[in-house]
Amino acid sequence: MTQVSANPRADSTTAGVRRIGMREFDFARQVAVMAVVNRTPDSFYDKGATFALDRAVESALRAADLGADWVDVGGVPFGRGPVVSVEDEIERVVPVVSAITAARPDIVISVDTNRADVAERAIDAGAAVINDTSGLGDPRMAEVLARSQAHVVITHSVGPPRVEKPPAHFDDVVAEVRAFLIERVARAEATGVPRERIIIDPGHDLDKNTLHSLEITRRLDEIAAIGLPLLAAVSNKDFIGESIDRPQGERLAGSLAAMTACIMRGARIVRMHDIAETVDAVRVTEAILGMRAPVRLEHNMHPTRNV
Repeated sequence: MTQVSANPRADSTTAGVRRIGMREFDFARQVAVMAVVNRTPDSFYDKGATFALDRAVESALRAADLGADWVDVGGVPFGRGPVVSVEDEIERVVPVVSAITAARPDIVISVDTNRADVAERAIDAGAAVINDTSGLGDPRMAEVLARSQAHVVITHSVGPPRVEKPPAHFDDVVAEVRAFLIERVARAEATGVPRERIIIDPGHDLDKNTLHSLEITRRLDEIAAIGLPLLAAVSNKDFIGESIDRPQGERLAGSLAAMTACIMRGARIVRMHDIAETVDAVRVTEAILGMRAPVRLEHNMHPTRNV
């Protein structure tokens, strides 16, 4: 089957099979679905619905059953709020990682943290990816990753999470995000993290306003051209809500539209909340791009049928 792409540059930059945890991903031919599991009492999306350990583990396993390729476990939201100690964050995420690993070792687990101490403990418990929304803000993070076999998601943001910041301002948000990611990737490589274990994320809505996030989505191919697998984390974010005037709980259609636009422009990993709907949308998008064949072919395939 002929492979095609809405973004030819993305094919050459994401080609090659990567082994992440116990799974292999060929990002030239597939899009990975990352499910969100928040072990926090103040998640912007689920308001603590999966804060209890058993609920968090159950959510992760159900996501895998629905088709998620991996789960992203977070113990501290990015947005402003009360300080969570390193010890408390470890206590929130490490038991979840251990329980998922014991139940389903085939599930790729990432941990959403910007702290090297948390990353170290999570990797020891079975996490295959550290999803660092600070883009290596902790000076020890790259060292911890270099000593491990874990992948890292380097995400663009401005300054530390959980604190009040001035209004977002960029002269050219895409150019500045791109330059940040290139510099942080170079920093990781210089510390000993192989390029083959690095993923990039432009950080939709992280220290950005709605116009910035929309511009990033429109020009995502410029960031994909960096040459590393690109993660898009757009699910239920405020730029979607503000674009269509929908509150939390009513942003599914908008989230799927934004996700699809990102895939068409080079994203090969999508971090989403509503997994069943996401998997269907991703598979259709892959089929449109020529990355996968339809599951079956019946419509108008038989000369005597008039469907």
